[in-house]
Amino acid sequence: MCGRYVSRADKQRIAESFGVRIVPENYDPDFTPDWVPNYNVAPQTRNPVVRLNSETGQRELTTMRWGLVPFWAKDAKLAYSTINARAETLASSALYRAALKSRRCLIPVDAFYEWKKLDAKNKQPFAISMKDDSLFAFAGLWETWKDKAADHQLETYTVITTDPNELMQTIHDRMPVIVAREDYARWLAPAQPGQLPTDLLRPYPPEEMKAWKVSKAVGNTRNNGPQLMKPDQDALPKIGGLFN
Repeated sequence: MCGRYVSRADKQRIAESFGVRIVPENYDPDFTPDWVPNYNVAPQTRNPVVRLNSETGQRELTTMRWGLVPFWAKDAKLAYSTINARAETLASSALYRAALKSRRCLIPVDAFYEWKKLDAKNKQPFAISMKDDSLFAFAGLWETWKDKAADHQLETYTVITTDPNELMQTIHDRMPVIVAREDYARWLAPAQPGQLPTDLLRPYPPEEMKAWKVSKAVGNTRNNGPQLMKPDQDALPKIGGLFN
């Protein structure tokens, strides 16, 4: 699964990297127009998301809450179990199949965290990023849910996961789907019936990634800051060429 990641890029960097225009948020009254770097992004928080504008068809940048709430849900509690969506079952799942057809998105990411199980009681957190530290994108789905009681709309998203590549399988049995830059347009674009871009839901090339052990402090959502990404000095790894 993917339960934490890093989003430290500002609006300008994301806009330039993803070729989008920045739009105001129209739905959630808790929205703030600017975001600060977050080195410990957790579920139920609002984060940058790239999608196509339904009216113009152009890419736009907005924020949504992590944890998808389908439009038909009676309440928003479901979001706690929908931070990730398995690529293998998207098309058949009542939770995700509608979004897969017409509400695909990209989640800008600088790095993500995963925990390797050491024994029954201990896990070691790792940070994973591109080898060149470039901004990249998770494949995601988004939904709009109307809270009738509060009379406002909530936009939410989920991160799609797939089988691990050779790098990630040493850490965990799943990994987020990472969309290559040349595939951004096809992932976002409206698809013809029977032509969904599900072939993009595959493990990312491991030779383009790196991983390193980090402090267990990342496990507490109250901890934040660039220190969370620093290598754990107690046991420096040699995974993906970080220290090669």
